[in-house]
Amino acid sequence: MKIRALILISIAYLVSGCATSKMMDAPEQQLVTPSADKAQVVFFRSSFVGSAIQATLFDATGGGAEFIGILSNGKKLAYEVDPGKHVFMVVSEAADFLEAELVGGKTYYAIVTPRMGAWRARFSLYPVRNGGAGEFQIDSDDFREWMNETVFTQNTPESYAWAEESAASVAERQREYWAVWQEKTPEALAERTLNPDDGI
Repeated sequence: MKIRALILISIAYLVSGCATSKMMDAPEQQLVTPSADKAQVVFFRSSFVGSAIQATLFDATGGGAEFIGILSNGKKLAYEVDPGKHVFMVVSEAADFLEAELVGGKTYYAIVTPRMGAWRARFSLYPVRNGGAGEFQIDSDDFREWMNETVFTQNTPESYAWAEESAASVAERQREYWAVWQEKTPEALAERTLNPDDGI
């Protein structure tokens, strides 16, 4: 009984510690259209499951891990990049990825979805489709509701400090789970890729 109680206390501590956001709501809540030489990806979360756990986002293009931000439940985060091929990564207990081929002047959307892990929620990244086959669609009531109910967030000195302090553990998860990602079939990878025409 004592061991079980200690485990429960430890889990509660981890959850409460992760629930404190290091981000702040953006003063500007209007999404700006990117210039013709830039593409934009809007990452968002809207789910009660795993709501106490933060999902951290990175640009893993070229094998790096450039910090994008920390995404809480009910928040969204806009990220501007050069057009072309990219790999994005979400990290919590594990790491997961989203591939993308982006066109300049367009905005793309990716949803961060929770799944259960060994000790806390894990997350996956899914493309939001602009037509065609796919679970998440831009032209849907759900998407419009998500956009209306989520708030743009932005980084703070505290979030950047966290990213710097956590770089080693993030790199370790990236190495471990990128190997798993590369074992996916072409069909599975296609389902987890933002296509050029998914932008609006």
